[in-house]
Amino acid sequence: MAQYSRLEVVEAMQHTGMVPLFYHADIELGKKVLKACYEGGARLLEFTARGDFAFEVFGELNKFSIQHLPGMILGVGSITDAGAASLFMQMGANFIVTPSLREDIARICNRRKVLWSPGCGSLTEINNAEELGCEIVKLFPGSTYGPSFVKAIKAPQPWTNIMPTGGVSTEKDNLKAWFEAGVTCVGMGSKLISKEILGNQQFDLLEDKVRKTLDTIKKIRQDLQ
Repeated sequence: MAQYSRLEVVEAMQHTGMVPLFYHADIELGKKVLKACYEGGARLLEFTARGDFAFEVFGELNKFSIQHLPGMILGVGSITDAGAASLFMQMGANFIVTPSLREDIARICNRRKVLWSPGCGSLTEINNAEELGCEIVKLFPGSTYGPSFVKAIKAPQPWTNIMPTGGVSTEKDNLKAWFEAGVTCVGMGSKLISKEILGNQQFDLLEDKVRKTLDTIKKIRQDLQ
């Protein structure tokens, strides 16, 4: 079962402003990535379940997180059907992220009161997601739409919480553009946890990168107040 309620997950997303995205089949490497992100200040991580037996890897990482990283909230992304969502919730996923809007996934997550964030690319999809109980909409792919799309959506719907994934980098100008447009948080994958970092096992560098990115987001938000 989830260790955190969906409202606690929303609060963590709003507070930190960033959700790292990560997948690797190597469990021990995954533990080191988790710890580096945690030590850098991240309190959420989306495990993008794209490989064979990904549920087994996630299960081990979630056990590690519960035992060694208090306050770390693990969720699962790249979920495309209700069966997969149910399986990962049985493994303790605290939130479910999907590449597209799926009512079957919404229903099964709502039944368990687990946060779900669907990939949306239009105002109609966003409205449909919110009518199904979505708290935070995933804008995907963010690189296709950009901050101007977020700004346009937030004008008539200031209550809408948006998390772009794809097209988000650690650079200050990029982050500033997204947060000025009104995003609630950002999802960040390879721009944060790069192949080079993983290949060279540079976990100290990852920790520092996470810390600096979170500090940048915090300063940008302060300047926008």
